[in-house]
Amino acid sequence: MTTVAEAITAELDQLAIVKLAPGLAQLAVKLAESIDDSSNATGQANAARELRAVMEDLRKLSPVAAENDRLDDLVRKREARRARTA
Repeated sequence: MTTVAEAITAELDQLAIVKLAPGLAQLAVKLAESIDDSSNATGQANAARELRAVMEDLRKLSPVAAENDRLDDLVRKREARRARTA
């Protein structure tokens, strides 16, 4: 089973945010580790609440990934059409 720290680290890698906000990213990992290591339910709940808030901030800071979706395909087709008529 994946630990919370492993899942958060994987998400941070996917978001490509570590270089943009290294302190906040490290805080997220430390909070996740405290959730994994704690046997205190109240401590886990508090860390989880804070982790959720930190991850929300990190997701907002994350650069938008360039993906090839349907809209990108339509834009390319329109540009190709315009290039042929010009």
